[in-house]
Amino acid sequence: MTAVDTFHSRSTLEVGGSSFGIFRLDAVEGADKLPYSLKVLLENLLRTEDGANITADHVRALAGWDPDAEPSVEIQFTPARVIMQDFTGVPCVVDLATMREALSDLGGDPKRVNPLAPAELVIDHSVQIDVFGNAGALERNIEIEYQRNGERYQFLRWGQTAFDDFKVVPPGMGIVHQVNLEYLARTVMTRAADGNGQVLAYPDTCVGTDSHTTMVNGLGVLGWGVGGIEAEAAMLGQPVSMLIPRVVGFKLTGEIPAGATATDVVLTITEMLREHGVVGKFVEFYGQGVAAVPLANRATIGNMSPEFGSTAAIFPIDDVTLEYLRLTGRPEQDVALVEAYTKEQGLWHDPAKEVKYSEYLELDLSTVVPSIAGPKRPQDRIELTDAKAQFHQDLQHYVHKSVEAEGPSVDEAEEESFPASDPPTYTDAGSKIKNPPHLTVKRTDPDSGGAHHPVEVTMPDGRNFLLDHGSVSIASITSCTNTSNPSVMLAAAVLARNAVNKGLSSKPWVKTSVAPGSKVVTDYYDKSGLTPYLEKLGFYLVGYGCTTCIGNSGPLEEEISRTISDNDLAVSAVLSGNRNFEGRINPDVKMNYLASPPLVIAYALAGTMDFDFEDEPLGQDSEGNDVFLRDIWPDPLEVQRIIDSSIDKDMFTSSYRTIFDGDERWRSLPTPQGDTFDWDPQSTYVRKPPYFEGMAAQPDPVTDVAGARVLLKLGDSVTTDHISPAGSFKSDTPAGRYLLEHGVERKDFNSYGSRRGNHEVMIRGTFANIRIKNQLLDGVEGGFTRDFTQTGGPQAYIYDAAMNYQAAGTPLVVLAGKEYGSGSSRDWAAKGTALLGVKAVIAESFERIHRSNLIGMGVLPLQFPPGQSASSLGLTGTETFAIEGITELNSGGTPQTVRVTATAEDGSTTSFDAVVRIDTPGEADYYRHGGILQYVLRQLHG
Repeated sequence: MTAVDTFHSRSTLEVGGSSFGIFRLDAVEGADKLPYSLKVLLENLLRTEDGANITADHVRALAGWDPDAEPSVEIQFTPARVIMQDFTGVPCVVDLATMREALSDLGGDPKRVNPLAPAELVIDHSVQIDVFGNAGALERNIEIEYQRNGERYQFLRWGQTAFDDFKVVPPGMGIVHQVNLEYLARTVMTRAADGNGQVLAYPDTCVGTDSHTTMVNGLGVLGWGVGGIEAEAAMLGQPVSMLIPRVVGFKLTGEIPAGATATDVVLTITEMLREHGVVGKFVEFYGQGVAAVPLANRATIGNMSPEFGSTAAIFPIDDVTLEYLRLTGRPEQDVALVEAYTKEQGLWHDPAKEVKYSEYLELDLSTVVPSIAGPKRPQDRIELTDAKAQFHQDLQHYVHKSVEAEGPSVDEAEEESFPASDPPTYTDAGSKIKNPPHLTVKRTDPDSGGAHHPVEVTMPDGRNFLLDHGSVSIASITSCTNTSNPSVMLAAAVLARNAVNKGLSSKPWVKTSVAPGSKVVTDYYDKSGLTPYLEKLGFYLVGYGCTTCIGNSGPLEEEISRTISDNDLAVSAVLSGNRNFEGRINPDVKMNYLASPPLVIAYALAGTMDFDFEDEPLGQDSEGNDVFLRDIWPDPLEVQRIIDSSIDKDMFTSSYRTIFDGDERWRSLPTPQGDTFDWDPQSTYVRKPPYFEGMAAQPDPVTDVAGARVLLKLGDSVTTDHISPAGSFKSDTPAGRYLLEHGVERKDFNSYGSRRGNHEVMIRGTFANIRIKNQLLDGVEGGFTRDFTQTGGPQAYIYDAAMNYQAAGTPLVVLAGKEYGSGSSRDWAAKGTALLGVKAVIAESFERIHRSNLIGMGVLPLQFPPGQSASSLGLTGTETFAIEGITELNSGGTPQTVRVTATAEDGSTTSFDAVVRIDTPGEADYYRHGGILQYVLRQLHG
């Protein structure tokens, strides 16, 4: 029961013979005029009002929301639950385990470190596509996954037993966002209240350690991605500090035309909203057209919220929501509660009711056309009819050099020139390929000057083909965005059937894969009889998890990889995902395109981006007639008939009945016991991080920065992938050297993402993306900088230079352009930055999650004055920096600006007033304590 109820909003709701305590929104004047998403926040404040952190003034400020005002009022949002995936979840549990020890060291009870809100972790980011194109791929990939990740999985099993209200969904069950949508989301939560014992009913809200947590917005659940450090705080009862946002009303009208898909809709919306500018805002869909949008399409749109930059992209609750809850096997009494509660609270969608929004956009769905996005950003939409011409234009940025007419053979090349995907490649039979002697590489046009040069490749199994710029080396139906959506998944299967019936086949150089979001997809593929057609084109099931989209595409076949590397080919990947940033998908692949599942298959048939589907045939049928994409494109009416006849409630209930049990591999894992974790000093996966070493019960005063050096000078759109890559790495990198020194063989390196429980690997991987461009160096890509502790500032690995700076007592800063930290809610992008010794990041603008995470790790986010940048100020990055005025935080205030002075090598200075991007008093508290975890720990200690 809430400690304060200023508005006397506590009431009772009777549903089906059960009584629930609720906090009535109509008790607050102005509540009925709010957008749906803000009503959810208002109920949150009413229910958690305590007179201190959450006051009546907060409630009034939200109820009196001015849609035209710029955000200025801070509120405290208390999410109902926390959802995690294993890449970001493992470090969360590592930190909680470490906090237990730290609290014990301060004289407290370690058991006080425990989730106070339900926390669920889905292991979905660790499966990699090592084996593909055969019926044994799924089983073999899971087997390899357990071999690589046994230590991490044991640790998570310990966490499930040691912490209360913490559940783990074992590997092989589905993608976190799909599992959230189909099973974990409550839509309306129930929880026993303190005091009188009455069951409370309230809107389901969540934060997640993956930016695509917004997928659940399609179900009317307000939630978004946060950094792992914020999620830990939420689990420990700390509210999320936020400004009351602007809300963008997005009106949908019309219907999707026959040739387009939900993926095309979401790529169009992504382009529109990124161009409009919605960073830090809520997007809310409204109008008569909402009722015509299927729940799966709503989820697809909500999923892409990080790609267009909004905090959330939500659909209100209506009959479509209820139908989906029933389909996915939610108990009827829960569905009845959702309907009764939302109608009672004014949260039920009424398209006739006018709601004021801050800004307005509209899309007539009938205008959507087939599209792809790329080659490196999800908002760069390309109409399919323009794809070939745009490919030629973009290719100029990827062809760096001419190469010799004859490439080296495998035997002549050094092993270290293999791509960064260290695990061995497996053939269809599951046997390793190592330095195959059969490979021959031959140029067919040595005089091309590198602009267009097919290379002939002969494979050990007799396949012979040409590789060229734009060759589609990966075609993957993957990720949460689309594999949740039967309309596009079954469209892909129908297209596969039509292609096979016309005698078409995938090109022999394409790595094909299907990684669905849940086992239900396999059920309806099998029931519809379409599985064999997908397999005939090489699209075999490879795993249930986030594969290609997170960079777990696995290695290309060794001969193909070598040919790409030796000839500097700009090959491509086509995936049905949401992320296509540089260096993310595969180290061999420079150009990455997002596409709907049916278009993924179409590009596997074409084999190249240098293709015009309108004018060029995909092949010939048995009678020699040309077959075009339009000849095999699925009829949407047929797709809908298959959906209606192939998907039922039993598929969901049977799939999720044993969701937490896992398979025999999971159940047989040895599980450590005890309230605190027994760290293995030999582990290279899970290590105790240094955040709390020497921490006192009271924080030290904040100090200004003097004598700082620039670790990196970066341009625009630097993503969290650039800052903290999740993929594989070579043995000559700092992370690779560390693992070799600790007895790990190169084939067992795994990925950065899988080793997030080991800070030693992650620090060495910070700013180590192979495509990052540090402007301190000319024409160099990768994790390098200049080390000014050495005479002349020679080139060095960023980690090595940072350690030299630490030894010299030199603080560090990072200079950056616009949209710094866009992309995934990746806490290691902030943790690694802090542990390298970076005290401040000075950027032209920040993406929301990363800015917040920097503060959560004690790193100061500063913004160049409006209209200015490092370039306009003449900063080269060779200067030393001083930052004055931070100490104002010690007196309880937050400075609006601080004075930054850069001193060049010749003694000249450049000064400017940088804007302090500590946006709320709560963030100021975190920064004063040196980070959010230190703040929470001191609160728990009392």
